[in-house]
Amino acid sequence: MKNKAVYARILKLIKPHLMLIIFSLLMAVLNVLCTLYIPILTGRAVDCMTGKDNVDFEGIRIILITFLAVLLINGISNFFMTLSNNRVTFRVVKDVRRKMLLKIHSVPVSYLDAKGHGEILSRTITDVERLSDGLLLGFSQLFTGVLTIIGTLAFMFYTNGLISVVVVLLTPLSLFAASFISRKTYKHFSKQAKLQGEMTGFINESVNAVRLIKAFGAESEKEKSFDEMNENFAKVNLKALFFSSTTNPVTRFVNGLVYASVGIFGALLGINGKITIGTLTCFLSYANQYTKPFNEISGVVTEFQSAVASAGRIFEFLDAEDTADISEGMTAVENPVLSGNIKIEDLAFSYDKSKKLLYDISFDVPKGHHIAIVGPTGCGKTTFINLLMRFYEPDAGKILYDGIPSGSLHKADLRSQIGMVLQDTWLKSATVAENIAYGHPEATREAIEAAAKKAHAHSFIMRLENGYDTVLSQDGGNLSAGQKQLLCIARVMLNLPPILILDEATSSIDTRTERKITDAFAAMMEGRTSFIVAHRLSTIQNADLILVMKDGNIIEKGTHEELIEKQGFYYSLLNA
Repeated sequence: MKNKAVYARILKLIKPHLMLIIFSLLMAVLNVLCTLYIPILTGRAVDCMTGKDNVDFEGIRIILITFLAVLLINGISNFFMTLSNNRVTFRVVKDVRRKMLLKIHSVPVSYLDAKGHGEILSRTITDVERLSDGLLLGFSQLFTGVLTIIGTLAFMFYTNGLISVVVVLLTPLSLFAASFISRKTYKHFSKQAKLQGEMTGFINESVNAVRLIKAFGAESEKEKSFDEMNENFAKVNLKALFFSSTTNPVTRFVNGLVYASVGIFGALLGINGKITIGTLTCFLSYANQYTKPFNEISGVVTEFQSAVASAGRIFEFLDAEDTADISEGMTAVENPVLSGNIKIEDLAFSYDKSKKLLYDISFDVPKGHHIAIVGPTGCGKTTFINLLMRFYEPDAGKILYDGIPSGSLHKADLRSQIGMVLQDTWLKSATVAENIAYGHPEATREAIEAAAKKAHAHSFIMRLENGYDTVLSQDGGNLSAGQKQLLCIARVMLNLPPILILDEATSSIDTRTERKITDAFAAMMEGRTSFIVAHRLSTIQNADLILVMKDGNIIEKGTHEELIEKQGFYYSLLNA
């Protein structure tokens, strides 16, 4: 995304807070006027004390009172300006974070899979923080810096035009230096933000897979990969910091030239009686105040370049195409009540469009029937489940729910009528009860406990420190894999929908508990359309229909007995 487009988008984010910005600008003007009036008072005080036995005590007293009043106004205006700037910045950042979270929920699952969770995490946290820092500095120092430069020039020309011309002639040097450094730093900060996102993703992956890394002794390989990544990041970081760190010495050098020129030229005018000592003192203060904002603005520009680079990454994510709630060309069906009749017609899908995965999938599922899907790893079982849930859209063919194409159903309406237990468990950092009631927070404690008992989770829950009020760590890290899976099963049993999907739902449970869960599933599935994906063939022998998949296609279908009689691929799986 080009810089101009990024700036335009940042301004669009700020626009809703225009009144606060105007108020902040007014406070900045008042603050700058007070700051610039102080050198005039200082110059007058000096003139009141110039000459032997010529001290104007009354004049100095009035100047001191005025000085204190100006300082008070300056402090109050600075307080309200800072308060307004902080409010604008953090409200903008709050809005951006909310948009980022909503975007994570609205983009296709395929986009998140392609980008990687660490990369998304980096954009949501690190890049948003950089944008926040850049905006805060921009509002706080850019406003006052620009106003100070303009105001100082106005006061200087009002006081003495000749010295002011000297200052103006030297100004382009500072502007040229700031512009050159700004162009260089943006390129490196942009690359820095990209590399930081990759590092965040790598670390996130390493933390999540730490047990696997240790189990396979892959620490040295991971460390080597990280060292290479870290080295590249360090090089880019050093380049970015080098150019950004030249800002201060370069501008200080130009500032020194300005200050020295004003001092020399002003002294010559003072010797010739063209200006008073107080006026020269005033001018030297103005020369210092005039050049100081260039230092601050250069620093702000450097920080802002980093913020703009991060903003570009944020906007790139926010501009990602949302997944369609209703498929193109379909008419939305509002508030459907599904009974569980499902029809699959010529279904085809692949992640990589150059390679076939699922194709020519067709079968009917009457209401209340239990469909088992078996086959070797990679044959497309879980992919088929993802299509049923509309996590992905089919490339061809249809999935009909009670005769309604899946693309005509709002995703929320469809998913609210499907209960799903996956092989990969997910629990949030909350109490056991809140995890079971996830998606149904209005559930009573009695209903939650009843669901846990059906899932055979009640006994281990009661052994926890605080029972159902025990707070689980992130992703249920303080529970075993089997216990986490039992909680996920209880979550579905809390509010049984007309369609159930069990994708390796008992993979982490011991054989004894599995038998109990199988009985619970049997009761749960009664009268409900169910899809069961399992490697253990013992768990699907009572299914009304078994679909045997291989290489993305259904090669056999029938009941357990019918498939045994055929002595085909299913028979060989069973014997294996």
